[in-house]
Amino acid sequence: MDKLLITGGQRLSGELRISGAKNAALPILAATLLSEKPVSIGNVPHLHDITTTLELLGRMGVQFVVDEKMNIEVDSGTIANCEAPYELVRTMRASILVLGPLLARFGEARVSLPGGCAIGTRPVDIHLDGLSKMGADIRVEGGFIHARAKRLKGCRLVLEQVTVTGTENLLMAATLASGTTYIENAAKEPEVTDLAHFLNKLGARIKGIGTDILEIEGVEKLDTENLHYQIMPDRIETGTYLIAAAITGGRVKLKNARTDTLDAVLDKLSEAGADITTGTDWITLDMHGRKPKAVSVRTAPYPAFPTDMQAQFTALNAIAEGVGIITETVFENRYMHVQEMQRMGANIRLESNTAICTGVARLTGAPVMATDLRASASLVLAALAAEGQTLVDRIYHIDRGYDHIEEKLSQLGATIRRIPR
Repeated sequence: MDKLLITGGQRLSGELRISGAKNAALPILAATLLSEKPVSIGNVPHLHDITTTLELLGRMGVQFVVDEKMNIEVDSGTIANCEAPYELVRTMRASILVLGPLLARFGEARVSLPGGCAIGTRPVDIHLDGLSKMGADIRVEGGFIHARAKRLKGCRLVLEQVTVTGTENLLMAATLASGTTYIENAAKEPEVTDLAHFLNKLGARIKGIGTDILEIEGVEKLDTENLHYQIMPDRIETGTYLIAAAITGGRVKLKNARTDTLDAVLDKLSEAGADITTGTDWITLDMHGRKPKAVSVRTAPYPAFPTDMQAQFTALNAIAEGVGIITETVFENRYMHVQEMQRMGANIRLESNTAICTGVARLTGAPVMATDLRASASLVLAALAAEGQTLVDRIYHIDRGYDHIEEKLSQLGATIRRIPR
């Protein structure tokens, strides 16, 4: 499998354009299953997970056209079956998002239990419990979820815990249910908001967007003509490239960025010593050659500090001045990158769900192995700041969530190249 070879020590500087958000594109592509008319989706990132999703939709009979700019026209009027097979779902947890739309529009779905990154327990019980309360007959047999419903019925759903994919699945299902559905303790992540705006453009009736209580008045069908929707910029990619500049003492300007989705991250980067300026759709970070200061963070659901930026800040703290304490509250198994950073000389001590990072003068390049999507990004960041060469293995993880990362980092002056399998 492909690897990334990185020679660290360069101070990164330059401009980049941020890609569309993977975590918005995936549910929005799933939501096209609800539409009786073709829809066009723009600003779609060029990622392995997007390819997997299109293959999954294609297996069901969905037709789509992709142009050179990754605008995708999707026509779900040709669906031939309502099954999501194991060989595709096992590679990407977001595949579970086809369950709600299939059930709502076609009255049935057969979806394999999902896989994805090994970062902790992420049960689908909340999805299934919510659909059951809406009147679906749910059975789990042979590794598949079998769901049937003549028509889902609106009801009040109080989610046991904040769940992004759970909120998205139930939100999509509720758009075609009879009556009104209330989802309480709903996830407020910007990607959930983007999905809700897309659904409303399709003809759904959703209120409370961006809050923890969503009100969905079901409609008979979603069939807006000639709809084109632009995916929001990726806030996690944005944060990752900001740290790439910060960890190397450099400067970066990121275009097509949404500053309003990054308050917690920008606050911590400012605390680390970065000078940050923002505009309507751009962010500039400048370290003026300085070494970052260690910062302490605690992950929590949006609008608090995102768990998907925890590993990247661990890398920043590894070479920062002082001691930073990182507490992970969302997933129980999300410190697998720490052992790899220790191979590079990082001084990080784990205590339960807390990583205590004492910055070192320098990291040293070493062979390391990526274990999940954000961990792989953090190892690339650590390698940029390390002396010598670092070989990052198993980068198929990074290809799931970062659009041409080696090309973008090269634009900023990094010495990085992909070594084919």
